Amino acid sequence: MGEQRAEGPRDKGTARSSEERERLLTLVGEDLWGIELLRFATQQAVAELNGLGGMAHLGSPGRGGGLRLAVATGLPPAYAHAWDRLDGDDLLAPARAFHEGTFVRAPLPETDGTGTGGSQSWPVGRAMVAVPLLTPGGPIGALSVVTASSREPPPRRRAFLETLGRWAGERLNKASEPPDAMHATPQEQPTSARMGQDLQAVGTWDWNIGTGDVVWNDAMFAVFGIDPDDFDGRIETWTGLVHPDDLPWVLADLDQAVRAGRMYSTEYRVCRPDGALRWVRARGRVLPEKYGGPTRMIGTMWDVSRTHEVLETVTAPPATPAERAAVERAEAERTRRVRELTQALAEAVSVQDVVDASNHHVLPAFGAAGLMLSYMEGDHLRPVGHAGYSKDFINRITPLPTTGNYAIAEVLHDRTPLFINSAEEYMERYPTTADLPAAGGKGAWAFLPLIASGRLVGACVVSFAEPHLFSGEERNLLTALSGLIAQAMERARLYDREHTRSQELQRGLLPHVLPVLPAVTTAARYVPAAQDMEVGGDWYDVIPMSADRVALVVGDVMGHGVDEAVTMARLRTAVRTLTDLELSPDDLLSHLNGLVSDLGDDFYATCLYLVYDATTRSCTLTRAGHPPPAVVLPDGTVYFPDIGPNSPLGAATPPFDTLTMELPEGSLLVLYTDGLVESSTFDIDQGMTILAEALQGAKSGALPGTPCPHQGEDAAGSHCTECLQALCDSLTTLPPLRQGPTDDAAVLIAHTHALPSEDMASWELPEHPKAAGEARDHVRAQLDAWGLDDLSMTTELLASELVTNVIRHAKGPIWLRLLRSDVLTCEVSDGSLTTPRIRRATETDEGGRGLQLVASIAHRWGTRYTDTGKCIWTEQPLTPPSFDAMTQSDLMLRV
Repeated sequence: MGEQRAEGPRDKGTARSSEERERLLTLVGEDLWGIELLRFATQQAVAELNGLGGMAHLGSPGRGGGLRLAVATGLPPAYAHAWDRLDGDDLLAPARAFHEGTFVRAPLPETDGTGTGGSQSWPVGRAMVAVPLLTPGGPIGALSVVTASSREPPPRRRAFLETLGRWAGERLNKASEPPDAMHATPQEQPTSARMGQDLQAVGTWDWNIGTGDVVWNDAMFAVFGIDPDDFDGRIETWTGLVHPDDLPWVLADLDQAVRAGRMYSTEYRVCRPDGALRWVRARGRVLPEKYGGPTRMIGTMWDVSRTHEVLETVTAPPATPAERAAVERAEAERTRRVRELTQALAEAVSVQDVVDASNHHVLPAFGAAGLMLSYMEGDHLRPVGHAGYSKDFINRITPLPTTGNYAIAEVLHDRTPLFINSAEEYMERYPTTADLPAAGGKGAWAFLPLIASGRLVGACVVSFAEPHLFSGEERNLLTALSGLIAQAMERARLYDREHTRSQELQRGLLPHVLPVLPAVTTAARYVPAAQDMEVGGDWYDVIPMSADRVALVVGDVMGHGVDEAVTMARLRTAVRTLTDLELSPDDLLSHLNGLVSDLGDDFYATCLYLVYDATTRSCTLTRAGHPPPAVVLPDGTVYFPDIGPNSPLGAATPPFDTLTMELPEGSLLVLYTDGLVESSTFDIDQGMTILAEALQGAKSGALPGTPCPHQGEDAAGSHCTECLQALCDSLTTLPPLRQGPTDDAAVLIAHTHALPSEDMASWELPEHPKAAGEARDHVRAQLDAWGLDDLSMTTELLASELVTNVIRHAKGPIWLRLLRSDVLTCEVSDGSLTTPRIRRATETDEGGRGLQLVASIAHRWGTRYTDTGKCIWTEQPLTPPSFDAMTQSDLMLRV
């Protein structure tokens, strides 16, 4: 085998053939270039080796560079298509010749003998030889021939192939150089270097399929020409940069990869913000969730523009400047339309925003007359927005079935667009619904499926008033736009669902009805932020307290969203619980501050809390980073109490500053959140000034000294809830809110009342056992004067037990007070800070049952601390329950 074989007649014929072909190469003129040059070279190579067929590939240098098929001759189309793209790490002959820069011979993949082998296989015994297309700067591609024999070709034929590869490579290299680089040295302008420049940096990306969020590395931003600070991290922004002509099949490949869970590999053009057009190669794979469908796709991307520049140079026929300008104008127009719609859809938040953006940008671009967007709901489509159709027509076709003899049903089934040029064509294809064109008043339609993240989410119908012949460019552009609309629709529908749930949650957590109390008449309003804003954390509450007192509170959880609404609900619940414990305002905010601090460093809230006492007309308030209340006096004076703002809850350090002030009868307290007085055009000081002016100038029966249109003779002196509600409505139309609120706002108004002196009675008692008897006497006499004799027995018992408890376990001074309001309140105060508690008494205990008796008889009871000690209070309804002539001894036996 190692001996040199003697040259025979056949070898001499081969040499003569090779020499003639080499001379033929010298006769080829400059008019043969590009794709024709590659075809000529491939045909010469196949003829020289008596091959079965041949191919020419172009690619990029370096180990990672891939190859793309430029010419195939003598091979079946299906077989040639399998060789369309070769990766840099392939071991096939063209890839090896390209990367190794030398002649390569390799056997072809074998079939299994059934003809069902792989797409790159060939019958047994066949081989492929390949040579690189060489330039001074390195290989730019490969020329390959499929041979009927697996033997090595004769040396002379191998030499011809290598010569042919160098000749074709040099001709292609010369044709691809720009005029000002024709005289550059190989080191200055090698084609391989130009093609390899953009392959050095590989971008990586991570796409969350469920949320639509994407993460790029720095190389990705460089490829797309985007500043990282300007990227919103959305898949819609990414797809919006894809060239309109490429977008349909890019989205289709992505959809198939997600649904099938297979590798994703494609090349397409991107339109950079600076106007440059770049080719990129993207590869990725789906990361399936352990339980359920795919959740993420990760991959790489790199710039392959240089490869395509060479490919376009050898494949594109010469064009006149006018033709090139026309093509560039058409591409620029398509890019502009897609970019405008992409920007509008990126800004769209709700489904209605998507409908409006599509209507504004799609219809004028095509001269269309109608648009309808529908969303999948079970086995039907529900129209969510339309333009150019009557409501009667939309009601007639709603809901749209997804099966049957309908154009839209066919589109949903096949997941491919359908273009119908005339009403006659529609009636011929869908005779059972032939009346729809006339009913809708349209003459041509584009039915487009809406597919987002591999899921069919709905359909889009673009219609024309007259018959319309859709051009290829219109079909491509409409298909591309449908992909953008689908992504925006899916995102908007999720937002609408979340927004609705948040609003329902907040509405459910705010007070449905304010309590009717003798101390104050109240009204409130909540104004949500603009439609494109998430739900906020503004809230308010009116909480009844003992002894004709009431707590008024407003708060604002910073931020927007479901988490903020839930936090608002937790704070409101906490405030009600702490208020029931009769804590002072500053102690209450201290506890609330600890609660917010425990939620995390990102949670903050502001709060204004005040307690109004109708028996003394005093108001004690404190705030944590919240605007102060507005106080309207009976003479119409409006002022804001001067009290330290303190820091917001979650950042404050107790104690909190408090302020106690006395309010004249009939004063007005206006509590609000910053959304009422602050906006992008008004700072908070300006807003508070506007609020004060509005309260001074309001012509409403809610204000002191103004007539109430709802009052009658029988209601003289009462305060009108309707007037307070009207005042709330007028305040929510102040300038900071007039242009559409950027933040939600809450306002709570309380008209204060004083408890008349004739409804109050108090006595100081001695620190002596006889004080219990004196208490019973005082109670009996006062209730007789008030006409409440039916409550005398139980109230005497309550007062006696409370006073006895003070004598035994506390210290003086001892005070007894009765209040007649909507309930009868009996209070006993002492100078001790010891909190009474109910304990379980055994059968043999002689005492310890006093508080059990109090809890059994009173409707409500409790304890609060005062400046001098504590107060134990009880409440009974003014209409007592029937005891069936039950005696005091009977009550004692029941306890």
